[in-house]
Amino acid sequence: MSYDLIIFDLDGTLADSFAFFVSVHNQLADRHGFRHIAPAEIDALRGRSAREVMRHVRLPRWKLPWVARSFVRLMRAADIPLFAGVGPMLQQLERSGAALALVSSNAADNCRRILGDAHWQRLVHVECGASILGKRRRIARVLRATGIEPTRAIYVGDQITDAEAARAAGVAFGAVAWGYATRASLQRLQPAHLFDAVEELALLTA
Repeated sequence: MSYDLIIFDLDGTLADSFAFFVSVHNQLADRHGFRHIAPAEIDALRGRSAREVMRHVRLPRWKLPWVARSFVRLMRAADIPLFAGVGPMLQQLERSGAALALVSSNAADNCRRILGDAHWQRLVHVECGASILGKRRRIARVLRATGIEPTRAIYVGDQITDAEAARAAGVAFGAVAWGYATRASLQRLQPAHLFDAVEELALLTA
């Protein structure tokens, strides 16, 4: 199926930030009072939802906004690359006539810096600074701003919470297998599409 509106997540979907997340997790844990993650735990935790990970590290939900702000500040000094092929893929989607948008828990300045001005200008609407558990409302804002029906839209992300947000907003979910969550955990959610390579995203308007 082709879509008129393609909404992207940033971290783990367009931007290769997982290694950075792992590198600062224990620093954030010390600052905000939750558990460290040992290297041996990482692969197993990638198969769990954000809520399950929060329970595992004993991070209460009320602390999440403060942890997110600290993460965003640390990322401002980091060099986060886009995944290989993201640039040509976005160009191709734009040329096909699809409207492109972004819903991210990252800050707008980080998103713009990571994407670069050329790709940022391709976006018809941007919703940054969303809680990882509150993206449904941001997706709904994109739909209202663009006037595109939910049945003609898809949210592309890499985490279980992205799938939950997409379905709550009434849009399709496209899962990418190269991000934070494991392919198997995403496949269990039965997404409308499961992508194994960046180039496959260009098929969303085919």
